[in-house]
This record gives sequence, C-alpha cells and structure tokens, in this order.
Amino acid sequence: MKRSYLFVLLVLVTFFIISFLTNILGPILPAANKSFDLSLALAGFLPLSFFIAYGPTSIPAGYLTEKYGPKWTMLAGFSLMAIGCIFFLLNPGFLTYVSSLFIMGIGMASLQVVINPLLRVSGGEENFAFFSVLAQLVFGAASYVSPGVYNRLTAGLEDPEKADFLSRTLRGFIPTEMAWTSFYGLCLLLALTMVGLMAFLKFPKVSFKKEEKLEGFSVIKKLLRNKVVQLYFFGIFCYVGFEQGVSVWIASFLETYHGLDPSVEGSDTTALFWGMQAIGGILGLLLMKLFDVQKILATFVMLAFMSLILALFGNFSTVLWAFPAVGFFTSVMYPSVFSLGLNSLTAHHGTFAGVLCTGIIGGAVFPFLIGGLGDLLGLRLGMLLNVIALTYLLYIAISAKPIVKNKTIL
Repeated sequence: MKRSYLFVLLVLVTFFIISFLTNILGPILPAANKSFDLSLALAGFLPLSFFIAYGPTSIPAGYLTEKYGPKWTMLAGFSLMAIGCIFFLLNPGFLTYVSSLFIMGIGMASLQVVINPLLRVSGGEENFAFFSVLAQLVFGAASYVSPGVYNRLTAGLEDPEKADFLSRTLRGFIPTEMAWTSFYGLCLLLALTMVGLMAFLKFPKVSFKKEEKLEGFSVIKKLLRNKVVQLYFFGIFCYVGFEQGVSVWIASFLETYHGLDPSVEGSDTTALFWGMQAIGGILGLLLMKLFDVQKILATFVMLAFMSLILALFGNFSTVLWAFPAVGFFTSVMYPSVFSLGLNSLTAHHGTFAGVLCTGIIGGAVFPFLIGGLGDLLGLRLGMLLNVIALTYLLYIAISAKPIVKNKTIL
C-alpha cells in the first residue's frame, strides 16, 4: 500500500496532544486545590477521574475502530476532548472538573487505541519501529513542554504586561482568579483544530494484524483467569500508578516541604521528570540490544527506588535532581513489562494487549490513594505507597519466564 507521511505526521501530532493534556495534572493540582479548597484526598480524585476512563474505554474502542475505521474513532476522541473542555470552561467548579476530566479521559483512551495501527499502516511496517520510537520521543517532549506553556498562559492572565496573543484572546473567557483554567481553553482550540482537519482528510484503510485484533468477550474472560495475564495486568497497573503517583504530586510536594512555587519550580521539576523519561527511553533502546530485558528492568527499578527515597527525604538541592532522576529510570518500565507479557503467552496477543492497556487505570488509583494517605500521614509518607508498585515491578523482573527472550548482540 502507498505510504502517507501526512498521516504519520497526524499520528505524531496526536501523540503530542495526548501527552500535552494528560501529564499537566501535576502542575495544575496545587492551583486547583486553592480554587476549590480541596483536601489531598479530593485533589487525588482529579487524576482518578481522568485515568479511570481507560478501564471501560480501551477494549470497546478497539472494537469500534475495527468496525468503523480510524477516522471515526479519532474524530470521536478529539470531539470528546473538546466537549470536556467546553463543559468545564462554561461552569468551572469541582464537580464539573471531575466530570470533564472523565469525558476527556474517554477521548484520550480512544485515541490511544487507534494511533499505533494507523502509524504502522501510514508509515509502513518496515519503518514502524523507528516511527514508534519517534512517537514516544514526541510524547515525552509534549510532557516536558506543557508545564512551560501552562506557566506562560497563567502569567499572561494574571499580569497584563506578560500577556501574549493567546493570553489576550483567552482573557475574555477565563476568570483571572482561576487563570489555571486557561490551559483547557488552549486544549479546546487544539481539539477543535484537529476535528476540523480530520473531517476533510481521507484516511487510509487500516487492516488490523492478528496481534492487534481483539477477540470475543469469551476470550477476554478466559484470559482474565490466566495467572500470566493477571501478573502482567497488575504490572502495567503498578507501573502507570507509580509514574502518575510521583509526577502528579511533585509540585504539591515541593510546595509543602520546601516552600517552592508550584507554578514555577514545581512545574519546572515536573517538566524535567518527563523530559528525563524521554531521554531515558533513547538509552533504553540501546540497552535492550545489549542486555536481557529482565536485568534492565530490575536495575532501573532499584535505581528508581533509590532516587524516590532521595526525592522524598533529601535536602533542597537533592530533591530538585532526584525527582527528574525518577523520571529517567521509569523510561524502560512500560515497554519492558508489556513486551515480557506478550512474550509470555503463545496466543491471543491482540486481546491480551487490550487487557494490558486497561491496566492504565493504575494511574487513577495510586494518586488518589496517595492523596488519602497524605491527609492522614502527610504527603511525604503517602508517596511511599509508590514503593509497593516498585516492589511488584521488581518481582516481575525476577520471576518472569518469557517464552521468547529479547534478542541481544552480546
């Protein structure tokens, strides 16, 4: 089939927007806290409402994509993103924020299901590995950029002398006492732009490969009873829970224990967390060609544990590099657990991948539990819950018995 690099670009832009919207919750959390006067537990309910959408959405979105094609799934995903933003901006309260995050979460989950098969078809199977790595770098870059964009927007709304064109455009729609909500005004503009663009594009036909297809619910139920599937489902659950359980609370932690401005140092440190994750991904690609993936996973998990302890209990200067170091060491965890899982089963890989993707709801549960524990014991001790996730990931690294091991050159 004819390759279409226009659609490769479309997929890369989609990866950027997904990450841009998803991983801003941490820097926004302290400002939302103040606007709505939330406890840590209620603040943790915000990422819960977003990531919980991945649970009921991922598998049905896969079926819809197979039936109606990628165009309609992507249109639905970006439309839901726009609807969520509009719903919140029209009435910016806590309950509408929770509801809108859930709507946006459904949209983002739908987009995640379709973009990898579309990338494979539009870029060609022979280039899929390269474009997949490029997509992950774009994903990381968006997470790095979004806190800076957020800071610039809020600064422009709060201080007219710092306002740029976008801040002045949004000023008439955003209350200055809730300048942080301007980020969702920008996301609304991005979503509407994507909906308008895709409405006029003729998408290539996407034929799902056997390993991408979802099978019937009888197969899903069978897999859910399989101990191997359960092991790796909770592996993804713990990884995303750990990733979000750290990143979501960085800005709040720095404000609480070090008196740093969450919209400046907190936002910058969160951005570095994601930036270092992208850099670590490049190194991870090289390491997986040199060493067994289980050894790499075990090493990075232990280094992440040491970095987390330094971040939580270190002094001021230590904390500012320890949190980004945690991000660096998360870089290989998701692909390692995912690949070990798929290589531990002989059949039903497409359905198994769909089940694994529902494990992303760990990103909903961990921040919420950390917030609840933070109210009872303090945020520092609450964030120690992440140690449980790391312990489970280390258990996978030690106990995994893949049928096929990753090929190395050593």
